[in-house]
Amino acid sequence: MIQTLHLEKVYQVSNIANVALEKVNLNIFEGEFVSIMGPSGCGKSTLLNLLALLDQPSSGEIMFMGQKVSDLNDKQKADLRKNQIGFVFQNFNLIDELSVYENVELPLIYLKVSAQARRKRVNEQLEILGLLHKAKFFPQQLSGGQQQKTALARATVAHPKILFADEPTGNLDSVSGEEVMNMLLQLNETGTTIVMVTHSAHNAAYSQRSVHLFDGKIVTEKINQLTN
Repeated sequence: MIQTLHLEKVYQVSNIANVALEKVNLNIFEGEFVSIMGPSGCGKSTLLNLLALLDQPSSGEIMFMGQKVSDLNDKQKADLRKNQIGFVFQNFNLIDELSVYENVELPLIYLKVSAQARRKRVNEQLEILGLLHKAKFFPQQLSGGQQQKTALARATVAHPKILFADEPTGNLDSVSGEEVMNMLLQLNETGTTIVMVTHSAHNAAYSQRSVHLFDGKIVTEKINQLTN
């Protein structure tokens, strides 16, 4: 589904080159649940943003569903993100001025889904995540766990083929974190490919494969035995 070839990302600051990623070769297969792990500053989030087409590599290539990303213009990349990709952020990134319902509805508006179809899909998604009774609430009125569930509903309401999650439980208590991880697992079991950045070995155990980064390089990959 995704392949990277000698992927590199270098940030230039005051004539000093900071290498965030160096010669990363990685395959993500359709239907997988993959964790990206490593210490702070090792390039995990940088890699996730590149894979999700939110940033440009300094060199190397990304193949996304058989297409070279470098061959796509900005509109084609935006269309690919809208139609195929969901993203869950650690800090939720909900719009405070919009209700839970409106936050979740937003991707469908961008896709020009009809109002009737939007209502059906948003309500279904909120019911699955146990948030239907919070549909008219605003983000500030929710707990952290409820905000992350809302973000997850927004990221998946358009039925993306692949979901990227950047430390999805990083700001949650253990109970809420467990609920979010179980929801990610259920999504994967119904066919959604998931790539998750995490510091937590416990969370990584939910995935089928763990990729470990150190100083911008892949140092190990291992198959996980699911125990949760």
